[in-house]
Parts: sequence; structure tokens; C-alpha cells
Amino acid sequence: MAGKSGLSYKARRRWSLVVLLVGLPLYIIVATTLAGLLNLQSVLLELVLYGVLGIVWILPFKSLFRGIGQADPDAPKDE
Repeated sequence: MAGKSGLSYKARRRWSLVVLLVGLPLYIIVATTLAGLLNLQSVLLELVLYGVLGIVWILPFKSLFRGIGQADPDAPKDE
């Protein structure tokens, strides 16, 4: 069963790898550029900003990453 995302397990694994290897570094560049443009004077505000941005990036990909660390549910069972 493919789950709620509509993608097979192998497709979700591949897309999650693409997100982690390509999307996350791009997001980090955008987040640090944004923090630099805001020119926050308080270290505490900057820490809060990075904390929020560190959580926000995963929300659209939550269903993609769900269950990726588990065994393939579509694989044949060895008995």
C-alpha cells in the first residue's frame, strides 16, 4: 500500500534523498541570507528565528519522510 502520499515506498525514499541532498542545502542558504538581511541585533532573536526556520522546512515534507526508516512494506516477506 502506497500510503497517503500516493507515492510508492521506493519513490518516497528517492524523493526524500533529493530533498535532503539538494533542497535542504538550498533552504539553508535562503534562511541564512534572510537572517542576514534582517540584521537582528539580539542573539536571542536570531536563535528563535533559526529555530523556527529549522522546524518550518520539514512541514511540507512530513508525509514524504513518514516511515522511510522502516522496512519496505511492499517487499516480499521471507519466511
